[in-house]
Amino acid sequence: MNHAQHNHAGAAAFFDLDKTIIAKSSTLAFSKTFFDGGLLSRRAVLRSAYAQFVFAVSGADHDQLEKMRAYLTEMVIGWDVEVVRQAVAETLHTIIDPLVYDEAVQLIEQHREEGRDIVIVSASGAEVVEPIGAMLGADHVIATRLNEKDGRYTGEIEFYAYGGNKAKAIEALAAERGYDLAQSYAYSDSETDAPMLTVVGHPFAVNPDKSLRKIATDNGWPILAFARPVALRPRLALDTRAAKIAAGSAIFGAVSAIAFTLVLRKKGSSLSRT
Repeated sequence: MNHAQHNHAGAAAFFDLDKTIIAKSSTLAFSKTFFDGGLLSRRAVLRSAYAQFVFAVSGADHDQLEKMRAYLTEMVIGWDVEVVRQAVAETLHTIIDPLVYDEAVQLIEQHREEGRDIVIVSASGAEVVEPIGAMLGADHVIATRLNEKDGRYTGEIEFYAYGGNKAKAIEALAAERGYDLAQSYAYSDSETDAPMLTVVGHPFAVNPDKSLRKIATDNGWPILAFARPVALRPRLALDTRAAKIAAGSAIFGAVSAIAFTLVLRKKGSSLSRT
């Protein structure tokens, strides 16, 4: 790579999205919009809502997760990529606004002032994560991507931003951009993100689930409590037009309007009970 393309920031701050920056699932926030747009059948919405209930109450083991992921991935085959992107663009500034933690936005601003790049790392689909990252002023986004062909989703996963894959993607981005991971920060709520937290010098558990709380305590990681949801657009002084422009910046890849938060974030789902 040409050295001129390197970002000169020596370190970065890596933020999980759901329940770390956003007070509820970013993907689930869009499910009603997709349903209204005819992208999801009522049956699929009800089945997925039931799945959310099951995951929230009891969690799921690896085999159950894989079966559900396969079902929901198959469900999106043939969806029109552009229709999904438009649904995100048209609703981003109204649906996501009430869901952002003020504490997270403050941390992002603080890291930016101190010269660190901001990287959003989420198991949700790129078509949702990219525009949210743009609104937050993130420098980079790591997200799940599905393959597309002839403008429609094939249902095959191009990159699965979950668990250890998040850590690998962070290490690859650090190598590409020249980040010193020992001087970098990471924030997440879920035990499944322990690998992501472990690869940086300054890991933080945010509103952690029970398993991550134990890991954080055992390792001496600070534990943060975020509790003040605010409207993102007024918080960042963005107007509607700017929000839609940001939403339009989403590129490549997509995912079911509900699938990946249900399936890839099983531990995070338990927070919905509290």
